[in-house]
Amino acid sequence: MSAAALRPGWKRSLRRLALAAMILLAGCGFQLQGRRPMPAALKVTCVISPDDQTDFVQDLRKDLLISGSRLTPEKQEASAVVEIVHDQVVERVVSVSAQNLPREYELTHTVRFRVTSGDQTLLELQELNGTRNYSFDETRLLAKQNEESILRQALAADLANVVMRRLSRL
Repeated sequence: MSAAALRPGWKRSLRRLALAAMILLAGCGFQLQGRRPMPAALKVTCVISPDDQTDFVQDLRKDLLISGSRLTPEKQEASAVVEIVHDQVVERVVSVSAQNLPREYELTHTVRFRVTSGDQTLLELQELNGTRNYSFDETRLLAKQNEESILRQALAADLANVVMRRLSRL
């Protein structure tokens, strides 16, 4: 005799258990990562940056679009302006070998931004930093250059996510 035959209401119990789990998850504030609803002040957003082609600015624009904001290049059309004041990645040597060759590098991505709506400041000047270390081996130059590029992109994406979390709380 099967286990299903022993308990005739097992499907109903399973449904109740799944429903209880969903209610608990919804009650604790759990949300799937991805689209964050933007406040009304950010429905039409203008992103101003000294360089529009950086990984950070591109990720921020993409995240704003995913969250339902409409991007505009004109400040006059925008309900909010996100101004990127500073966006820079600095690389420095952390350690060297006995032959005085670099063995480890540190990448630091720094972003400063503010958010305004008309003449009102929604978010004062904020500074964010992200740091990643990576080892270096001159015999694997191509692989290490690729690793550095991936780390730069990951830093930019992480900082854009932090900015989006701050924007969603406005």
